[in-house]
Amino acid sequence: MGKVHGSLARAGKVKAATPKVAKQEKKKKQTGRARKRYLYNLRYASLKKGTDTLRIKPNSQASQIAKKEFKEAQALRISRSKAEKGTA
Repeated sequence: MGKVHGSLARAGKVKAATPKVAKQEKKKKQTGRARKRYLYNLRYASLKKGTDTLRIKPNSQASQIAKKEFKEAQALRISRSKAEKGTA
């Protein structure tokens, strides 16, 4: 029989050499009805009107561009509302 996977003297060398990084706080994941609602909106309710009946896949290029445009428009709306509150 031949040797398999090297000697045990080298076991764990990568994990031991990796610096410890503290875990980041993350937003709590939705569960139950709220998660089902989120998934429905993600998959079906976000169909574009007047386009092909095939839905846009969530990780497609078109979907990512649409998400980016939505975030930019949202940021613009927020900045405008802040400006209006400051002048009013």
